[in-house]
Amino acid sequence: MVTNDSLMNRFKHNVMEEVCRLEWNDENDPEHVEQLILKMIPGPKPNYRCCVYKEREIVRQRVKLANAKAPSYNPGSKNIVQVIDPACDECPISAYSVTDNCRFCMGKPCISSCKFAAITPGDTHMHIDPKKCKECGMCAKACPYGAIVHLVRPCKKACPVDAITYDEYGYCKIDEDRCIQCGHCIHSCPFAAIGSKTFLVDIIKEIKAGKEVIAMCAPATEGQFGEDISMASIKEGLKKIGFADMVEVGLGGDMTAAFEAEEWSEAYREGRKMTTSCCPAFINMLKKHFPEQYKENMSTTVSPMCAVSRYLKTIYPGCVTVFIGPCIAKKSEAQDKSVRDNADFVITYGELRALMRSRDVKFEAVPEDYQESSLWGKKFAGSGGVAEAVLECMQERGEDTSGIKLFKAAGGSECKKALMLLKAGKLPEDFIEGMVCPGGCVGGPSRHKNISDINKSREALLSKADYRKILENLENYPMDKFSMHR
Repeated sequence: MVTNDSLMNRFKHNVMEEVCRLEWNDENDPEHVEQLILKMIPGPKPNYRCCVYKEREIVRQRVKLANAKAPSYNPGSKNIVQVIDPACDECPISAYSVTDNCRFCMGKPCISSCKFAAITPGDTHMHIDPKKCKECGMCAKACPYGAIVHLVRPCKKACPVDAITYDEYGYCKIDEDRCIQCGHCIHSCPFAAIGSKTFLVDIIKEIKAGKEVIAMCAPATEGQFGEDISMASIKEGLKKIGFADMVEVGLGGDMTAAFEAEEWSEAYREGRKMTTSCCPAFINMLKKHFPEQYKENMSTTVSPMCAVSRYLKTIYPGCVTVFIGPCIAKKSEAQDKSVRDNADFVITYGELRALMRSRDVKFEAVPEDYQESSLWGKKFAGSGGVAEAVLECMQERGEDTSGIKLFKAAGGSECKKALMLLKAGKLPEDFIEGMVCPGGCVGGPSRHKNISDINKSREALLSKADYRKILENLENYPMDKFSMHR
């Protein structure tokens, strides 16, 4: 069944694909971009919006995002997540509305409760003037029939840190000081008005320049494209479009687990609480909303993405590293230049598929096998996987982990709950594993399929992996040649 969400994704991915084709052909210039816009929205009748002119303007702004630029309405913004205003203006709704359950009761407590004169009698029921309403909610509380309902726009409902507000015209506005770049608002918007900057053009330029561009595939990748598409299949497909090689970031999971295990052991002995360092949205939540806990309690070990990037830059000086996964927030991590030698670029699975289509390449099943990480590194993608890998490392070193208590926070609300308890000094657990996406990275906003289908394919693929130990696996890598700390 073709859903509204799949139609929206197809439309925005088609824009990315066409921009990639322009870049491959050295035609990514204003003249050819305008030709592309007319090609995609020929008119004279609109397909999605009120008119072809609005549709063309939306495509024009999506082309900007595809070139890693902010839309014209937010010039100079460094935020990864961006709003396309002309796509957003179909959405504005009154936060509080009166339903047909209104009885026009004699006392009219809704009117007396409103301090802004926003409520007046209508023809059949009370009416709320959205221009006067301050969304205090007093009228809803006062109504004896519960006839006044609170309608929350999908983007605002999806944001775990209340970073979304609206201007006087009803356009969605992202508070960049609060935004943790999780991207949950992107796929919640029914009008595809929110998107993220895309770095496909930059990657194509590096490939065309003859650079050694190496892909790094997230542990969540296994299962995204079905159980017939293994990591070896993905490696082969990436090489066909110009990547020099591919490494699974589950290896970085092994690296991170080994070094976080050392930090956890020390903290546990000293009675200190600690949080994991893998989920960039969780780290952004710590930085922006719990700065003291970020300084005092966060692990200093780098993420698996950064670990593999540092490893590759050590053995292949001058290489360009590209992380591929379901995560929007990883883009913000790569843009954080305070963390040296991190991934140069990050793309999502949808962006990867657009890049592949621009070269007419598809993933295909291959007989070869490829495994570079332990099973624990592969399981970093699921909720609880990071903690399990860290505990495994501690056990491999002969430590007793039976007394360790864990708070496995999966989802924005769970992460906030854990950090609020930590801040208040009331967290009973010893360590927090924080993942802003429900179900872990597998449930990331830019996953390729629904979670149940992904997990089914993952189980089939992971069942074929060998059971190598984490610390034994790392003996094959030059861990003394690069730092694993921030």
